[in-house]
Amino acid sequence: MKQKTTIAIAVVIGLLVLGYFLLPLFFNPNKGGPLEEGFLNQNQPQNMMKLESLAFKEGDFIPSKYTCDEAASNGPYGFNPPLSISGVPLEAKSLVLIMDDPDVPKQLRPEGVFDHWVVYNIPAQNGSFNEGEVFGTTGLNGRGEAKYTGPCPPTEYQPTTHRYFFNLYAIDLPNLNFVKSPTKQEVLKAIEGHIVEATTLIGNYDRTKTAAENN
Repeated sequence: MKQKTTIAIAVVIGLLVLGYFLLPLFFNPNKGGPLEEGFLNQNQPQNMMKLESLAFKEGDFIPSKYTCDEAASNGPYGFNPPLSISGVPLEAKSLVLIMDDPDVPKQLRPEGVFDHWVVYNIPAQNGSFNEGEVFGTTGLNGRGEAKYTGPCPPTEYQPTTHRYFFNLYAIDLPNLNFVKSPTKQEVLKAIEGHIVEATTLIGNYDRTKTAAENN
């Protein structure tokens, strides 16, 4: 009986010693795996880049001066609102800005999207766009023109309020080169796999509302 007890104690001690040496292999946070990944994710800054506008806040109505409703004074389809860019990652070599409307009636466009503004080769260090100002190269909008075209949602279709997405991409390419002015899809294809960070500013517009309601 005494011999069996001695053997059992020796086995327990042996397991404890073995565990002492093996446990660090499975739970060492410096080794890698889920523990290290979780730690890195908690301490790495994410989505620091921001796109804002002095003309409207996130989710607000875009002032009519930047739309087709003030065509007489601002040109056929208005001019772009002021935009402020901050928090561009250090790895970024240039920026791409795309503004589109995903609420277009399918009767007008089967894809349900209209491209209002495509700008690429924006310097990564650029901090802002003033009203009506463009840094970079302008691609083709939904009208096939290399320019900004403001919100102009049709009033005869529901919903009359449309959303306008200003999508900003920081990419690791200094320049995008095209033989001719590219479409939105051609720009997106060119930056595929090169996006360092992205952010979005959303504004709304409704032509059935009064200027006061929109502004």
